[in-house]
Amino acid sequence: MKKVLYLFSFLLVIALCMQCKPKTTEVSQNVLTPEEVAQGWKLLFDGQTFNGWRNFGADTLVGWTIDSGNMLALGLGGDHANDIITQDEFENFELSLEWKTSPGGNSGIFFNAVEDTSIKAIYEIAPEYQIVDDLGFPQKLENRQKAAACYAMYVADSTKPLKPVGEYNVSKIVVNNGHVEHWLNGAKVVEYTMWTPEWDSLKMAGKWKDFPLYGIAHKGHIGLQDHGLKTWFRNIKIHTL
Repeated sequence: MKKVLYLFSFLLVIALCMQCKPKTTEVSQNVLTPEEVAQGWKLLFDGQTFNGWRNFGADTLVGWTIDSGNMLALGLGGDHANDIITQDEFENFELSLEWKTSPGGNSGIFFNAVEDTSIKAIYEIAPEYQIVDDLGFPQKLENRQKAAACYAMYVADSTKPLKPVGEYNVSKIVVNNGHVEHWLNGAKVVEYTMWTPEWDSLKMAGKWKDFPLYGIAHKGHIGLQDHGLKTWFRNIKIHTL
C-alpha cells in the first residue's frame, strides 16, 4: 500500500511541475514593443491591410496580397509593373523589416523613391537594397547584384549572414544625411555615402549612366519590389532620425 501511495505522490508532483512550467509563446508579428514606441518607431504594415501603400506611379494597389501576416508579392506583373511604395516620404531614417523569398527569387527594398513622368519603373530613380536567392538564382549574379548589396553600386560583405531560402531575414537600412548603412541579420554588410565623387563615378561607370535621375533625390518613398517570383515581407517599421 505504501508503495502505491509513494508512486501516486511522485506522479502528482510531476504533474504539478509540468503545469508550473512556463509556456512557450509565439513572438507577436507586426506590432511595436513599448520600447520601440518610446523611441519613436512607426509601423508601416499592420499585418492585415495595405493601408499606407500603393503601386508606384498609381493610386491603386494590385499584384499583392496579405498572407498570414505578410505582404506577399505575387510576381505576376512582369518587369516591376506592381512595385509598391509608402504613401509617406522619408529623408533620414532607420528602416527595419523581415523578408523571405522563393527559390530563385528576386526582389528589393527601395528608398528615396520619387515619381517622375519621365521614368517607367522605380529602379530608374531609387537606390535598392537587393533581395535575391544568391545560390539558386537561375542566372549568374555579379557581386553588386547579390543579396544586401546596393544594387549595381556597392557590394555586400562576402561573410554576410544570409539565411537559406524559405527562412526570414532581418534587413535594416539606415540613411542619415546621405550616409547609408545596409544591415543583414544583425551585421552591417554595406556602408556608403551618396552624392559623392565616388557615388557619381560608380553611377556613370555602370547601369545607371543611362538613368540620369537615379539616386539624385534626397528624400522620398520607401518601396518594395515585385519582380517575378513570390516574396514575403513582415514587421516593416521605421524610425525617423
